[in-house]
Parts: sequence; C-alpha cells; structure tokens
Amino acid sequence: MIYEANPLAIAVFSALVLGVLAFSFYLGAKAKSSQGYFAAGGSIPWFVNGIAFAGDYLSAASFLGICGMIGFYGFDGFLYSIGYLAGWIVALLVIAEPLKRLGRYTFADALDSKYQSRGIKAAAGLSTLVVSLFYLIPQMVGAGVLVKPLLGLQYWHGVVLVGAVVVFIVVTAGMVSTTYVQFLKGGLLVIFSLMLTVLILYRGLNTTPENELGKTQVIEVKEGKRFVNGVPIGFGQGETNVQPVGKLAELPDGKTSTGPLNPLSFISTISQSKIEITSKVPGTDGKTSYVPKIVNGKDMLSPGNLPTFKGIRSESIIAKIDFVSLMLALFAGTASLPHILIRYYTVKDQASARKSTIVGIASIGFFYILTLYIGLGAMVSGTLDPTDSNMAAPLLAKSFSNLLFAAVSAIAFTTVLGTVSGLIIAAGGSVAHDIVSGFFGWKLTDHQTIAVAKGASIVIGVLAIALGLKFEGMNVTYLVGWAFAIAASANLPALLMLLYWKGTTRQGIIAGVLVGLVTSLLWVFVTPDMFTNIYKLDPKGAWMPLNQPGIVTIPLSFLAIFLTSMLTRNVKGST
Repeated sequence: MIYEANPLAIAVFSALVLGVLAFSFYLGAKAKSSQGYFAAGGSIPWFVNGIAFAGDYLSAASFLGICGMIGFYGFDGFLYSIGYLAGWIVALLVIAEPLKRLGRYTFADALDSKYQSRGIKAAAGLSTLVVSLFYLIPQMVGAGVLVKPLLGLQYWHGVVLVGAVVVFIVVTAGMVSTTYVQFLKGGLLVIFSLMLTVLILYRGLNTTPENELGKTQVIEVKEGKRFVNGVPIGFGQGETNVQPVGKLAELPDGKTSTGPLNPLSFISTISQSKIEITSKVPGTDGKTSYVPKIVNGKDMLSPGNLPTFKGIRSESIIAKIDFVSLMLALFAGTASLPHILIRYYTVKDQASARKSTIVGIASIGFFYILTLYIGLGAMVSGTLDPTDSNMAAPLLAKSFSNLLFAAVSAIAFTTVLGTVSGLIIAAGGSVAHDIVSGFFGWKLTDHQTIAVAKGASIVIGVLAIALGLKFEGMNVTYLVGWAFAIAASANLPALLMLLYWKGTTRQGIIAGVLVGLVTSLLWVFVTPDMFTNIYKLDPKGAWMPLNQPGIVTIPLSFLAIFLTSMLTRNVKGST
C-alpha cells in the first residue's frame, strides 16, 4: 500500500510546525510598525533575502507539481522549470533595482510613485488580491495531498491545517517571521533534494520482474465509497490505497541493474531503456482506469507527452499557440507576482536587491536541476500514486527510508507554509495599504494599518481554504500556470511601461492593469480545462479554445496602456 500513518513522520512534522510557530511568535514582538510588519523594516541581509526568494518561489508547484509531472510525463515537466527560471532574468535585469527605488511596502507603491493616484492604488490592489488568491489555490492543494502520507488524514484536513497555521504566522509576526521561515525552508529544501538525488544516483536503475508489469487498476466511487478493481478501500486513516506505478521494464544490453550512476550516465541509461508508464482513462459510472503501457525512454526525455504540451508535436495550430502562451506566461509571470515583488522592499538598498536576486537565481536554478533527477527517479522506481501526481517526491523518499520520507514531507509542508505566508502578507498588505488607505483615503495609524492587514489576512486565509477544497485533484504546477498568466497580464505591462516609456499616464496604468486582469481572469473561467475539471462539463462547450490566455491578454494590456496614454497625455494630472 502507498499510504499509512507513519509515527516518525508525525513526530518530525509536529516538531517542525511547532518550531515554526514558536519562531513566529518570538519574532512577532519585533514587528511593531507598519514598515516592520510589511517589509521587515528593510533590515534583511541580501544573502538571507536571496535564499528567502528561493524559499518563497519554490512553492508546492515547484517541489510537488514539477517532480510529479516529470514522473508521469518526462521532460515536459522540466519545461515548467525552464520557464520559471527564465522569468528571473526579467526580474534581475529589468525589475529588481527600479522596483526597490520606487516602492515602500507593496507593488502598488511602485506603480503609483509618480502619480499619487487613488485609481492606480485600487487597480493594483485588486490585481494583487486576485493573483494572490489564484496562487494560493495550488499551495492549498499541495497541503491537502501531503497529509495523507504524513498523518493518515484526509485531504481537507491538510487544507484547513495549513490555512490555520499560516494565518497564525501572519497575524503574529508579519514579514520578519515570513522571511526567516522562507530562508529556513528554502535552504532545507535544496539540501534534502540534493540528498535525495545522490541516493537516486547511488541506487542506480533496476528492472521490474515481468509479472509485476502490465497491471490495470480500475478505480470507482459509489455512494461515497471507493473501490479498486472491485475491492472497497478507504480514503485515509491509514487504509489501503491503490498500488504504486512507474517501473523500469528493460535496461540496455539485457541488464537487470546498473549499480551506481553519475548524473550524465543516469539520464543516458534511461534514454536507452524501456519504461512502463500509466495513463488515466476516464470511464462511465464513476470508473477511471489506470492503464499501463511500455514506452521508450528517449520518448519520455523528449517534449510533447504532457497534454498541455501536445502542441509541440501536434499539427493543430491551436495546440501550438496554447503551448507558446503557457511558456510566455511562465517567463513573464515571475517578475509580476506580488509576493515576489514585495521582497525587494525587505533589503536596505538597490545593490542589495540586485545581489539577493542573483543568490535567488542560483539557488532556484540548482534546485530545478535536482527536480529532473527526482522526477525521473520516481518514474522508474515503482513509487508513483497513479491518482495523484503531486506525491512523487515524498513517495520516492519513502522508498529509501521512513526517516527521509518524514523529513522530505515535513519540509514540503513547510514549503507550503512559507509560500502561503508570503502570499497572504502581500494580499493583506494590499488591502490595508493600497485599498483602505490609498483608495478610500482613510488616515490610519501604524497600529490601525497592521490591524486592518491582519483582519484581511484572516478573510483571505478562509477564502484560500475554500478554493483549495474546490480544486482538489488538479496538479499544482498546472494551477500555477493560470496564476502566472493573470499576473503577467495585469502587472508586468504596467510596470514595464512605467519604467521605460515616458509617455505613460496614470489613466494608461489603470487601464492596463484592469484590462490585463479582467481579460485573463474571465478567459481562465471559460477554458476547456476549467469546464472539464471544475464544472464537470463537456470541454467542447468551452467559450475559449486556448487553456492559457497570456498570448492574447499580455499584448492586450500593453495595447490598453499605449492607447489610453495617447488619448489622455494632454489631460490635466495625467503625468
């Protein structure tokens, strides 16, 4: 069986979470001003901030989702890593120093630095809220799937637990605690991923006996009860789940094992091997079959296996455009995420912002290389849960030892805590600083500003829990693609035009943010994947043929800024 409550995992998890909460409570005494609460008083050392960048950015999507996608679809999952990392070049070369110079607490500060416009505050604040909520969804989904192997609980327990813990962290300490939690979990995530990769290479590759290959599993749900091949099973509490998949069927030259391999020979050997992968085949009456098939390793190391990336090999122009749209969103979205942008305000000057970005890029790039080995290791180790691609890395760790499984799972859970904390800080700060103070013009003291932000954080935490429950079962990396597309459409065009076109007006900024936000958000709600996974409707009825809106909505935002600025450049107060 895949999932059983593990006492060691429970102990490690409990110690780590309690340690984080105690640390948060201790640091809470240091965040008395709004500057301290929202931006840690600008006192974070650049190296710590750089690792915290990695801890903030390496979310559940990076660790759980990408490893799972590589495990099930091969190289396609790694394409997400490439897209995520490439976006940091934009952040380093275009965003880092100007943003530090222009802002104080939030993304809206930078956009509004020249204009002092209530409209910009409102538009940017709304964008921050929407993007943060969309990015919160995959984090909460990741939390839900982690509690099954960790604690033997059900999905919704993990979602509620993360929501409650993160709200406590944010309400007690703000950005100071969030930064050091992210620094800690970013460092631990890279270290333990490296450890797992070394173990994968040392174990090498082994074939699976023929009688262990080719087994189809049929899963059905009837009246709240779950059945695998007609046998009733449980949903948690340590009961038996489906059998693991992902096996090496044949090694080159008739070998049955390789012994230890180096990083290059590991990939080369897989490319020459045959692998049993499992495909999901939806059926009728609630039945879903997981059907095995043997494929060539070199095909799994080539792009085009993931349904999202079918455009690479497809003759369909729509599929090709959808792929380009996703990669554009990943590339442009990194420098547009509110919880990433506000981290530039936690260091003392522009040089520190640049240095921390470089440290972040190095840490993140190294981690993404490790995900390739973790994902491929899961693909051939017989450890994948066919019903949940998000659990590839923890279950692979479990194949080595329960201690490693406990550590990796607890760190993954802390990864969720750190990222969710950053998102809620960004969203709560935007409500207090941009909307209440900026748009409505309420004159708040430092104490009142922090109180409003904390109250907003509680509400946002509750919304995040509700959304996490609704999107159960979807791959967290795929969900992040939507968040990146919305951020890239609403935020990046406005920021780039402000920095690099002197003709930009305040009306143009407002128009660009709102056009990018509204069009990308509406587009996401009427995509084929939303119809299939959320509405449970025929995807042929979707209003938009593309699942990824960025290729249309990002240019629309630029166009809205340009045209509106041209029309309003002579209007009083436009510049």
